[in-house]
Amino acid sequence: MTRANLDKQPHEVAAMFDGVAKRYDLTNTVLSFGRDRGWRRATRLALDLKPGERVLDLGAGTGVSTEELARSGAYAVGADLSLGMLQAGHQHRPEVPLLAGDALALPFADATFDAVTISFALRNIVDADAALREMARVTRPGGRLVVCEFSHPTVAPFRTAYMSYLMRALPEVARRVASNPDAYVYLAESIRAWPDQAGLATRIGANGWGKVAWRNLTGGIVALHRAIRP
Repeated sequence: MTRANLDKQPHEVAAMFDGVAKRYDLTNTVLSFGRDRGWRRATRLALDLKPGERVLDLGAGTGVSTEELARSGAYAVGADLSLGMLQAGHQHRPEVPLLAGDALALPFADATFDAVTISFALRNIVDADAALREMARVTRPGGRLVVCEFSHPTVAPFRTAYMSYLMRALPEVARRVASNPDAYVYLAESIRAWPDQAGLATRIGANGWGKVAWRNLTGGIVALHRAIRP
């Protein structure tokens, strides 16, 4: 299985994540120098979840992010396109509700959720704009969206160093710890090709969401975009 190309064909992306599922969580922690735990916590706090609310974790993978969301007392359900990732999640987190779902045709009725979030997966969807509209469809009016995604560091020297790490060091580190290191070459390229903070905010606002704002984490390596369903 080769890495997916930047055309993001759904079957290729799903197969790529099937191939990295076994050691996905460990690899992410290593490649992020442990920052991934803080990013998940920041996402939960930004959603401002209340006990009894329902939250959809789209692109949930193995459910590690869904598990974090449930710490709020909300009912958190995860959905992902990769059956391999879901299988790994069921093995390691049997108590976390995880189901197969296409971000472009979610298996939920209109206005089902109080909040929806997607972490490090929006850029892997073949039509991110349609996915944003579908997330708006399943969110009640007044409900919240948080997109946690890789972005563009805001300080030029740091941005240069980070891009060098992405394109050179990250694939090399992945070869030491990942179950399919070629996939991380695609992941690095997809991060470099992704819009910056303002660009993503514009796309969110154009696809069913209002009051869009963002804040940077780790110098802009990651950005949290927040929005409200009108």
